[in-house]
Parts: sequence; structure tokens; C-alpha cells
Amino acid sequence: MSLRYIPMSDAEARRMREGGLDAYGNAPERQISDGDGVPCRHCLDYVEAGAPYLVFALRPFSSLQPYAETGPVFMHAEACPAHDGETLPPILSSRDSYLLRGYGPDERIVYGTGDVITREQLETRANELLARSDISAVHVRSTKYSCYQCRIVTA
Repeated sequence: MSLRYIPMSDAEARRMREGGLDAYGNAPERQISDGDGVPCRHCLDYVEAGAPYLVFALRPFSSLQPYAETGPVFMHAEACPAHDGETLPPILSSRDSYLLRGYGPDERIVYGTGDVITREQLETRANELLARSDISAVHVRSTKYSCYQCRIVTA
């Protein structure tokens, strides 16, 4: 099965860069990267040391419902190309472990699918989850702070 790594949309990235309000109704905060683990949710690569980035609340769901988690994310303050979706993103190849969760077509967590997995297990576990008929997407989160990284679907 071929996996696709879905970043935040170009439209949402542009809206935030233009000062749009985040999921909590706040303007994004502008900061300067120290180069130590500032993952951009648009290009799915790291913000380089000395480069400006935005911090804002993202809700990576299309509807408001109890499972539509919202949390802080980072993104390059200047335009960056969206990740191509086809290759393993740099932000998913640099940590020791990740939290994966399966979601159904209704964007709700499918219980029993949440797992902390090693970097080496990421693609295998995503394929296992996406092979199930009740799972339409997998969300990847950091294990340290549970921050949303990206969504994985099948191509």
C-alpha cells in the first residue's frame, strides 16, 4: 500500500501567514527558530536556525466534534512549498518515536488504534491501520508533547 503524508493545506498556510486567526481565534505568534526541533506543518521539514516561524493553534479536522483535537503547531513564517506527500517527511524521520492514531471517515478516533511506535515502525504501523475498513486516516503526533505532525492516508 502506498502512503501519502498530508501537510496542512496551502490555503490554510497562506491564511495564517496573512494574519488569519487560528483555531482559538488568535493571531499567529511570530518567533525566531533556534534550529532545535521546530517542525513546519506545511513543508514537513524543520525551520532553520535564525529563520522566523509562526506558532498557532491548529485543529486538523473539518468539523467540530469531541474528537477534533486542537493544539499548538509551528510553520515557516515565509512561504515554503507544501510537502509533496509522496516521501517520508523529514519531521517523521528524526525522532525516536511517534504516536499514531487511526480515525474513521467521521474523523473520530477508532479505539484501540493509538500506539507509540518507533521511527522504524512508522510506515508498517500506518499501513496496518489503513488496511482496516474502519480507518480512513492516521494522525501522527509527537510522543513528548502530543503535538500534531501530519495526516497519513493511502494513495
